[in-house]
Amino acid sequence: MSRASSRAATPSLAVAAFQPNALTLARRWRRMSKKQLAVHTGVTAAAISQYELGQARPSAGVLGRLALVLALPVEFFAAGFPTPATPGHAHFRSLRVTTQAERDQALAFGEIAWRVIDVLQRYLHLPELRLPQLDLPEPATTADVEGAAIEARAAFGLGDEPIPHVTRLLESYGIIVLTLPDASDRVDAFSHWYGQRPFIFSSPSKNDKARSRMDAAHELGHLLLHHDAEPGSQILERQATTFASQFLAPTSRLRDELPGRLDFDRLHELKRRWGMSLKALIYRGHTMGVYRDHTYRRGMTLLADWGYPEPGDLGPREAPSIMGQAVRLLASDGIHPDTLATRSAMPVELLNAVVAAGTEPTSGNWTEALNPPS
Repeated sequence: MSRASSRAATPSLAVAAFQPNALTLARRWRRMSKKQLAVHTGVTAAAISQYELGQARPSAGVLGRLALVLALPVEFFAAGFPTPATPGHAHFRSLRVTTQAERDQALAFGEIAWRVIDVLQRYLHLPELRLPQLDLPEPATTADVEGAAIEARAAFGLGDEPIPHVTRLLESYGIIVLTLPDASDRVDAFSHWYGQRPFIFSSPSKNDKARSRMDAAHELGHLLLHHDAEPGSQILERQATTFASQFLAPTSRLRDELPGRLDFDRLHELKRRWGMSLKALIYRGHTMGVYRDHTYRRGMTLLADWGYPEPGDLGPREAPSIMGQAVRLLASDGIHPDTLATRSAMPVELLNAVVAAGTEPTSGNWTEALNPPS
């Protein structure tokens, strides 16, 4: 019997199949503390802790109130989705400017998205995960990290040419790429494993193609190089940035293409060619020895004076597409989002939010097109 067919339909039946981890997930997604949830449901914070630890089960009445307050069906708490195994740690770059509750909410969104992916994979085959196995020596030098990036480019079959679309590339190799919902707009891009899939999350506030490409490559660096490393280290962040820069534009090509002086007409051409910001190109020129210290400082001063966004806009950020493509394909076979929401044990509005996070904004109002008329 599948998990979907064994879901409970009422609070009284859901109590017997209650999953403590689902309550924690729901509470973190709604960014509520145990005390806040307790106040709204008429129980104590200690009782909420006992429910989440599996030391007690809520009564049918309490479970119904929990579902109401958290705006989720009672089935969500008894759907049979285990907590996904998550090797390694989530690599957040915004540890200093975000609260633990904001990070917990972003991670909860990832786990909710993992539920949707789990359901989608019952109907169709998503791209197989095919990532190279890379290891850095300890301690790793800049050359070690750049060498790993070149290995990764070879594994992805990139040669030494620019990458047309970094997000599409990562999706084609089995990485789930999603845009965080607006509720998590203070959380920067981050990466994390859910079950057997690595996820990369981009920020909705960065509607800049060059930055989105750098973010995606940066998070790929974390996924490939920092399997068990504790996040938050500036050393790891510098390594991921070094990896991303080399992954996007290998030194073997870029060194010969960069102008020997700050020729911004030529730099704009290279910005369009490699999909990298002027700031990133000048920084690379400095690290490669093309620009001396005073030239580098002058370039950075000019960019600071020009402000953000820098000149030469490349257009909107790269957006993921796999989730939207999968749901459209299923809809063509008569399996609509309301069916997927039922099997995911979540409201259709939440499922739509997850799918929208993995769909190009230019796809239009796909929910109206895919949901059958009532």
